[in-house]
Amino acid sequence: MVFKAATFHGIAPAIESENAMRSALECEVANALAVAGGLDASDVTVTAVGQEIRLAGTVATPDEVKRASAVAEAMPGVRLVRNRILVG
Repeated sequence: MVFKAATFHGIAPAIESENAMRSALECEVANALAVAGGLDASDVTVTAVGQEIRLAGTVATPDEVKRASAVAEAMPGVRLVRNRILVG
């Protein structure tokens, strides 16, 4: 069998680069939450949709909910934060 190098003619698909950017933004926000003081983000999930960050999960206090939003909003590249974190 002979394998040829993959080629693409025309405009390169944007899906792969979009997924890579989304994944990078998710990682940056999740890392920032992990090292932020005054916040235990071990049960918080971060999902990026474009430049929107969606936070979900649970934390111990209402102050931690506010802190998670503040940390996510401060990240470069984030335009909107939807916080669905519950106190529990």
